[in-house]
Amino acid sequence: MHTPFMGELLGTLVLIVLGDGVVAGVLLNHSKAQNSGWIVITAGWAFAVLMGVMTAIATGSADAHINPAVTLAAAVATGDYSKIAVYVPAQFIGAFLGAVIVWLHYLPHWAKTEDKGLKLAVFCTGPAIRNVPANLVSEIIGTVVLVFGVAAIFSKAVAGAGIPPTLGPYMVAMLVFGIGLSLGGTTGYAINPARDLGPRLAHALLPIAGKGGSDFAYAWIPVVGPLVGAVIAAFCVTAFI
Repeated sequence: MHTPFMGELLGTLVLIVLGDGVVAGVLLNHSKAQNSGWIVITAGWAFAVLMGVMTAIATGSADAHINPAVTLAAAVATGDYSKIAVYVPAQFIGAFLGAVIVWLHYLPHWAKTEDKGLKLAVFCTGPAIRNVPANLVSEIIGTVVLVFGVAAIFSKAVAGAGIPPTLGPYMVAMLVFGIGLSLGGTTGYAINPARDLGPRLAHALLPIAGKGGSDFAYAWIPVVGPLVGAVIAAFCVTAFI
């Protein structure tokens, strides 16, 4: 069971349990964390990334991508596409299962929360202003910053500057924290197709009390945007790093 597939699955599962979990805590009625705000959500997602990476490494995936966009970018940059077939299904399965766990954890709170939009927001992203071109560009930019930033963190130049690679996961978490604070206000910064689509499917399938629609009309943006951003970032990494 200690395999790259299982590492990516469990790492992504932990990412979603802690990431969607913090959103649930902030948004759902009668949660002790209700209304604690955007800073709490962005910090929670940063910690979620840190523990997702650690979990993935510990359970079999040395790459610890936990994000199809990162997997695609690595494939484009290196020319090795062999890991896509293993990593990407694991990431989507892990994201779906993580969302199921969040639903179970907050089980009494769904019925106490009347706002259907808040319930959906626990599982997946949505735009502050619905504008397809602008929303797509936001997801592309956020993903380029993520992928290029991760590549910079683990680059030979940074290691040569005396920053130990063991700090990499912590620095990636801080990068995600920064993306959330600086760029996340437009679309909720999916920057990860599995992170959005897996839980969105869980929202559609689970018997969530009083839920509304899953907004599949928007769902393609947090999938396509990060994938396009990943390809752009891969070429930037090749050119500059």
